[in-house]
Amino acid sequence: MSTICVQGRLLTEADLHSIRQLRAEHPQWSRRQLSEHLAHQWQWRNEAGRLKDMAARTLLLKLQAKGLIDLPAPLTRNGNRHRCARTPTHAQPELLSSQPDPIDGPLAALQPVALEWVHSLPERRAVSQLLQRHHYRGFAGAVGENVQYLFRDAQGRELAVMVFGAAAWKVAARDQFIGWSVSRRRQALRFIANQQRFLILPWVQVTHLASHLLALVVRRLAQDWQARYGHPVWLVETFVEEPRFAGTAYKAAGWIRVGQTTGRTRQDPHHSVQTPIKSVWVKPLHPRFAQYLTTL
Repeated sequence: MSTICVQGRLLTEADLHSIRQLRAEHPQWSRRQLSEHLAHQWQWRNEAGRLKDMAARTLLLKLQAKGLIDLPAPLTRNGNRHRCARTPTHAQPELLSSQPDPIDGPLAALQPVALEWVHSLPERRAVSQLLQRHHYRGFAGAVGENVQYLFRDAQGRELAVMVFGAAAWKVAARDQFIGWSVSRRRQALRFIANQQRFLILPWVQVTHLASHLLALVVRRLAQDWQARYGHPVWLVETFVEEPRFAGTAYKAAGWIRVGQTTGRTRQDPHHSVQTPIKSVWVKPLHPRFAQYLTTL
């Protein structure tokens, strides 16, 4: 073997030998310590200058799957501290110490609604806790590039959370709407964000709140993504499960319904597993989004 391309990096036999030697010299190191060391050693950073230690971790896992290196046993059952089985509630930071009183009435009574970009690990764990408890799909944690938000009203009461992450790899309706080629999609997919979770807390019953929050977040998302990862996002997408939801709030907030999913997943090549049909909604974040995604 002369070179091998893994996780977007070309590795030589000398690189593999260096990784094996590092493992032998530090047998007590965890997978996290190995990946962080490699990211530092290679100065593997994103466009915002942040070390890509999770990309290094994925690279190591792929090398082990190919039988090229041997990694220490994972500290959790699936080897990823962010996507492991749910942490017991008592071990998680609490956003809410008790069941709050209902929040209802007109939207104007909550104003101004504040959007908080969630940065710290305790805050992100608290957001995960709310999603695990109250979102119908639960939440196993965000992996890769992601931005998370918490919304509060003028009195500081929690109203909702949103999580944005990497775009879906292939969505026929979205791809037709953009009009890009397969090769261009590979290059530019990182400029699309996917709204992975949107939860208005169950004790909050305020008309028009959902569309108001959607309008707030699209004004911030592009600049926050740029600040965190060093590159912009020009389009945001989401999938709304039918018939559970009608997508009324997205329509009111100016999102565009571009079609439906097929009810299959790309992890199911034989099309034997059916998943709920979802409507595909997108929101351009720049007037020239199509030009940026297809040509630049």
